[in-house]
Amino acid sequence: MFNTLNTSSQVIIIGFIIVLLGLVFNYSFKLIETAYVVKYRKPFFNHFYIILKQLNVNDRNFLKNSFKFYSRLSFKEQKYFEHRLIRFKNDKDFLGREGVEVTEEMKILISATAAMLTFGFREYLIPSIERIVVYPDVFFSTTNQTYNKGEFNPSLKSLVLSWKDFKKGYAIQDDNINLGIHEFTHAIQINSIQSRDVSSIIFSDTFAELSKLLHSEEYLKSSLVKSKYFRDYAYTNQFEFLAVALETFIETPSEFKSQFPEIYYKIRQMLNFEVAGY
Repeated sequence: MFNTLNTSSQVIIIGFIIVLLGLVFNYSFKLIETAYVVKYRKPFFNHFYIILKQLNVNDRNFLKNSFKFYSRLSFKEQKYFEHRLIRFKNDKDFLGREGVEVTEEMKILISATAAMLTFGFREYLIPSIERIVVYPDVFFSTTNQTYNKGEFNPSLKSLVLSWKDFKKGYAIQDDNINLGIHEFTHAIQINSIQSRDVSSIIFSDTFAELSKLLHSEEYLKSSLVKSKYFRDYAYTNQFEFLAVALETFIETPSEFKSQFPEIYYKIRQMLNFEVAGY
């Protein structure tokens, strides 16, 4: 009996030590990463996976032929991208409305948009979204009492898309109009306000810096407005400004960098975007 008690005590002590070491490691890592983020304005790391999920051959070929961003990635990055796409797709409920049957290819393209925008994030599932609703065309929003091409409803955690307009966003890839990017940006921005993970903090803090820059540098804001590079809808409010800015950043990065480098690099920092061509 004494030996049994002694063994039990040892197990408890060992368990306590393991938990304590885990807490010390976690605290130490957070301190180190905080210092790293302050200096470099990006996470200490953003890709770490035990087992990578992979698309089947047909789905991979579809992605390669339908989603230009995927081809910009290195072989290793493509593996990471596929894993994140699958994780996101499996994490969300996809619902069709007005006769829409949400196919696997539709899920892949929608999920690829989310995976692209969060590719520089460590936390990439965008918990502010639980369901994605797809209409065939413009739809009536009971929330806004208007006909919309897309919307993000944070209270219902729902992203709603017109499939016709979502496809149009990728059919023309240099007009700086992409419904999927636009609506996902709204969800990411709301998520960055609600969450305190390192990527959300960098996103929201850098956007605050960008807002301050535009308010303090009147010539920059004036030049942006006069250039018509951002469509007029960008100046509706801060949320629409950021959504249009990210559409523009993804679709015409070279022109963006050339015309407005101060804004471009803030957006790049927000997304931690270290992909070829950006």
